[in-house]
Amino acid sequence: MMGIVGENNPRNFINDNAEKLFKTHYRSLSYFAYQLLQEKHTADDAVQEAFLALWDKKEILSDHPIAIKNFLYTHVKNICLNIQRRKKVINRYFETREEVDDEEDTVLEALINAEVLDELYQVVATLPENCQEIFRLGYLEGLKNAEIAEMLGISVNTVKTQKQRGLKILKKKLHPSVLNVLIFFLNF
Repeated sequence: MMGIVGENNPRNFINDNAEKLFKTHYRSLSYFAYQLLQEKHTADDAVQEAFLALWDKKEILSDHPIAIKNFLYTHVKNICLNIQRRKKVINRYFETREEVDDEEDTVLEALINAEVLDELYQVVATLPENCQEIFRLGYLEGLKNAEIAEMLGISVNTVKTQKQRGLKILKKKLHPSVLNVLIFFLNF
């Protein structure tokens, strides 16, 4: 059995037998790589890379068939493990990025809601006192017209009129983008 550098010239052995080595080992190495990666194209690339490494190291490798086979399998395994590690890192990056994006969206939504509500409350505070109370009870607290009328001791028609008056004032005073968000919220 030969050591790392044999008495025979391994460069000549690998040169002379390159095609035979490829035909002998390619299919089983590809299957081995596929078992690790579950992607045919990537598995084939890993095997080709192992053969290129064999070619690059032909001067220092033993010409013993088992040593060559061991080199190829070990190299394919290492390539596949590196690919798997890279994929895990990439997947973790994208998962983290999605979480950050979701958190940023939530923060942005909360900021927009706070800004809209702040502007809404500022404009509602400028409404006449009766209109302001009816608007707050009806739209911000969600009470029905009949409940507001009973609570304040006024007619349902007065409640409707004051709510319409309040909306008309809001439409004039609110920024159009805030008004659109407000209309969206009031419809739910």
